[in-house]
Amino acid sequence: MSAFAYVAKDRSGRSVAGEIEAGSEADAMAILHKNELIIISLKQSKKKVFGGGGSSGKKVKLDDLVIFSRQLATMIDAGIPAVQALGVLGDQVENKSLKVVIVEVRKDIEAGRSFCDSLAKHPQIFSDLFINMTRAGEASGMLHEVLDRLASYLEKTAALTRKVKSSLVYPAIVVSMSILITAVLLLKVVPTFKGIFDLLGGELPMPTQVLIAVSNALQHYFLFLVGFIFVASFLFKKYINTPKGRYNFDNQKLKLPVLGPLFRKVAVAKFSRTFSTLVKSGVSVLNALEIVAKTAGNKVVEEAIINCRASVRQGEPIATPLSQSGVFPPMVTRMISVGEQTGQLEKMLSKIADFYDEQVDAAVSGLTSMIEPLVIAFLGVVIGGIVISLFMPIFKITELVAK
Repeated sequence: MSAFAYVAKDRSGRSVAGEIEAGSEADAMAILHKNELIIISLKQSKKKVFGGGGSSGKKVKLDDLVIFSRQLATMIDAGIPAVQALGVLGDQVENKSLKVVIVEVRKDIEAGRSFCDSLAKHPQIFSDLFINMTRAGEASGMLHEVLDRLASYLEKTAALTRKVKSSLVYPAIVVSMSILITAVLLLKVVPTFKGIFDLLGGELPMPTQVLIAVSNALQHYFLFLVGFIFVASFLFKKYINTPKGRYNFDNQKLKLPVLGPLFRKVAVAKFSRTFSTLVKSGVSVLNALEIVAKTAGNKVVEEAIINCRASVRQGEPIATPLSQSGVFPPMVTRMISVGEQTGQLEKMLSKIADFYDEQVDAAVSGLTSMIEPLVIAFLGVVIGGIVISLFMPIFKITELVAK
């Protein structure tokens, strides 16, 4: 990511200067145009921007944004002006990056800019969803309610992410430990036993011969294997960073035997929750679909939503293109269709999100209970097989001595 210094004019014709972080000059221009700024000059800056003008580069966590939104909503609802509320928050926020941004937003508001336009100058912290919802809240005079909804949305999104990650942490740790133990056995323990077997002589059992052959191959080609894994990982990461590669990777994720349904449920829950929150806050359906597509987290789902947006622009109902995409379950599209027909779209979307949150909970619990015995069985087979293969010659020698 690079920093770009810009000079632009906002909707009121006022000159605005600042810096934004983007992957390229084209991305920087897209961000500025999205924030409804007319670019006068744009050039790459030598220094890198972290979280706002002079921040330390510390990342702003989702929990920090939740607290910021909730406290700001409470103070505005209590009748405290936004400038004073931001002053209070700027003094008590612990995250240095967010503290710097709050101070800058307060200064911009004091200079006459709107709250949402002030936030839009910091796209590396405040997402399109955050900015558009605050813009709708300002326009409707219900900024405190919108901020409260934002905090609730971010809390539920963070909780959903934590559930999925927590379900994968234990299996990942156990599998990593099993690979490490297996590597130590093959690289250190088996060669020691090989020396003993060479001294004893005689023909070794077939499992022991195979184990020693694997150990020898791993010893001789260990650096080559590490290099191959490193190069393969680098090429794979480079591939999935391309549009086609990311699409294929996300498509395969949805087709996985066990994890695929979980990823699909997470995507549907996130889509429904985000869409419901935006529509309820007064954001237009077309803008909401554009934001939801960008926050989908899966290229297959993102493409389905983009195609849906194009169809809605031409006058079609939302449910029709979603059902044709094959990404969303029939129950979801039918409930959305009912919501459109009855004028209660946001309510239906909220019910879908709640339902799929529960489905994710059940899927995560089932996945954890299923993976645990599989991992233990894997450990037993691999490590147990190595130990048995090592001791088979010793058992054979013991039998011969006994005779």
